[in-house]
Amino acid sequence: MRQFKKVYIEITSICNLACTFCPPTERAKGFIKLDTFNHVLDQVKPHTDFIYLHVKGEPLLHPKIDELLDAAHAKGLKVNITTNGTLITKNKHKLLGKPALRQMNFSLHSFDGHIGSENREKYLREILSFVREAEEHKVIFSFRLWNLTQDNMTNLEKQRNRETLEVLEKEFDLDFKIEEKVVPGSGVKIANRVYLNQDHEFQWPSLDAPEDDGKGFCYALRSQAAVLVDGTVVPCCLDGEGVINLGNVHEKTFTEIIDGERANNLYYGFSNREAVEELCRRCGYRQRFGT
Repeated sequence: MRQFKKVYIEITSICNLACTFCPPTERAKGFIKLDTFNHVLDQVKPHTDFIYLHVKGEPLLHPKIDELLDAAHAKGLKVNITTNGTLITKNKHKLLGKPALRQMNFSLHSFDGHIGSENREKYLREILSFVREAEEHKVIFSFRLWNLTQDNMTNLEKQRNRETLEVLEKEFDLDFKIEEKVVPGSGVKIANRVYLNQDHEFQWPSLDAPEDDGKGFCYALRSQAAVLVDGTVVPCCLDGEGVINLGNVHEKTFTEIIDGERANNLYYGFSNREAVEELCRRCGYRQRFGT
């Protein structure tokens, strides 16, 4: 039976921000229902120990995020949440002390990516307050600044990042500047179970993007798979529009879907260093793994 390091379960396709780096989904908007979530958990449990509550959408918008965490714990699954952080104060009572919650990733680049964001200090303070309150629960935290550019960043972009990093440096009493230690694409530990990760700006794959020769490798259906809010299974967390529709867990089992013809063609194609799906041939992220 195929095993994954993680399975993404999209609990909502709705987001409260409109970031420049994240195109809004054209799929139907909605929230997963608790019974549907339990059904998906039963489907993926034989294949993984870890679930991530997003593909598109802001997971903290889900009104029953606490009940979803309880459901995951009941199934013996650990949960990672990636959030823009703007709703953390409103939802902290639903998160603190939940045994299923393993890690939270805060996409700090969302603040500058969303036109109209105000009060960086307040935004960061609310996140840091939650991190401090969660210390006793041994949650892992990752602060993400995925806004580096391939070319030199503008002075304004550098200044914005410096303002954010300065707040973190003061909060954790660091005796170094984070930029001096962090390597793009990886992280630096800034406190016990707290990390800062910087990377280049993320580009969602699209059928409108240029197509390459298809040579290369990817970990789709090797280390991960994803289930969209409507039950559609896709090979990775980058297929935000469900282009590579492998099947639906409301029609077939997850096990059957990931061992289906289309899934196997993709999997064994990458075994031969070839992208058989058009979207994969238009995905720049695949090039990170070389040829």
